[in-house]
Amino acid sequence: MGKAILAIDQGTTSSRALVFDTEGKQLGLGQQEFTQHFPNNGWVEHDADEIWATTLASCEAAMNAAKVQAEDILCIGITNQRETTVVWDRSTGAPIHHAIVWQDRRTSDYCAELKQQQNTVSDIQSKTGLLLDPYFSATKIRWILDNVPDARARAERGELAFGTVDSWLLWKLTGGKSHFTDATNASRTMLFNISSQSWDEDLLSLFEVPASVLPEVKDCAADFGTTEPPLFGASIPITGMIGDQQSAAFGQGCFQKGTAKSTYGTGCFLLLNTGTDVLKSDNQLLSTVAYRLKGEPAYAIEGSIFMAGATMQWIRDGLKLIDEAGASEALAEQTGDDLSVYLVPAFTGLGAPYWDPDARGALLGMTRDTGIKEVVTAGLMSVCYQTKDLVEAIAADGAQLSTLRVDGGMVKNNYVLQKLADVLDAEVHRPAITETTALGAAYMAGLHQGVFDSLDAIAAKWQLERAFTPQSNADWRSRQYAGWQDAVARIRSQR
Repeated sequence: MGKAILAIDQGTTSSRALVFDTEGKQLGLGQQEFTQHFPNNGWVEHDADEIWATTLASCEAAMNAAKVQAEDILCIGITNQRETTVVWDRSTGAPIHHAIVWQDRRTSDYCAELKQQQNTVSDIQSKTGLLLDPYFSATKIRWILDNVPDARARAERGELAFGTVDSWLLWKLTGGKSHFTDATNASRTMLFNISSQSWDEDLLSLFEVPASVLPEVKDCAADFGTTEPPLFGASIPITGMIGDQQSAAFGQGCFQKGTAKSTYGTGCFLLLNTGTDVLKSDNQLLSTVAYRLKGEPAYAIEGSIFMAGATMQWIRDGLKLIDEAGASEALAEQTGDDLSVYLVPAFTGLGAPYWDPDARGALLGMTRDTGIKEVVTAGLMSVCYQTKDLVEAIAADGAQLSTLRVDGGMVKNNYVLQKLADVLDAEVHRPAITETTALGAAYMAGLHQGVFDSLDAIAAKWQLERAFTPQSNADWRSRQYAGWQDAVARIRSQR
């Protein structure tokens, strides 16, 4: 009888796998970084075969670390970077182009053309909950079909398959037997009607995407197939799939309307549960599927920031101001509170609530005595300010946030979380288990297998490690945030 759950957490800069026991305790971890490709300005690509290879290697490493065999694994849950687009040959399983990453902006001009058609923009938002932007999968699929020789004709003949990374990994794990996605990943393609819970024929026509390339959409907890025996030594059922940000919310136990989490990884993504209601945002936020169980969707409102941990990666690898990301906390503690230097990390445009793909990054407010610690601190503070942008937009849409649960690699940084509480004027809660993205996928897979009998049982497992409460006054908060807003206004492409 199995005693553990394997969670695949395929992210933007690395592939990870974690083994959890049936109480949610982490038993083993495997992780491998993979290559980022930047073929043109604003373009970001991944090698889908490298994603698969690093995922498989990470699974093997996690199982070895946990000292478990395939027969010990009850089930597998998959969570993944969303929107990243893979198109592959159904017969050979070979990708026909590099995966186009969610950060990629190559379809900006096409989106700008479509934005001239106001009815199109409103139709997309009313059906998908999304804003027309290169971020989502639809325009990426169209680009691949139009730019890879013979791709569109092959797609029309049913020879090609599209998937976000969850579908790609599922295909590889099952030896090409399963071509499925789940409702959360489908809701990020800009082709899926989140009210009817189906692919939308009008949107498929608009973006010239043949229905034949699409995966079947399932609940997040479902039978997705079984792994090919040679991969792990025995077949393992795959019973959970959920996009990474929704998975983090699931792992954080955000099941009640009004509960919210923010994940600080490559980007930053804040999700607030809106229950059974699709809350249409008037302030440039997204409505999305939080999860779907037994055919019943729960919804969320989301704000997406493109650069969070990736900003610190740039400071480390691009500017070489620090040797490792953890060094940023000590430098920031040496910097005064009244920092007038602002880093706006619009390296791939600005996400919510601006949605300005042509904005570009800038470092503003420098003086003669600006040094390494001020620049590094400005990078950390940019994460806090961008989160404030999202919370302000959520409040304007009529949803209130008093407490924020956080997770992701950056939440180890106490300076960031204290400043986040100060900037937001809200409590910030760091859980005892910060691997909540992988944990959410494990919970989802275990829910289908009967390891966990209810959402209440899962929510009861959440434990607080530390609460950060606001310590700065309103004058500081107002002054610092006004400086951020001025900096953003200066780098916008459309003022």
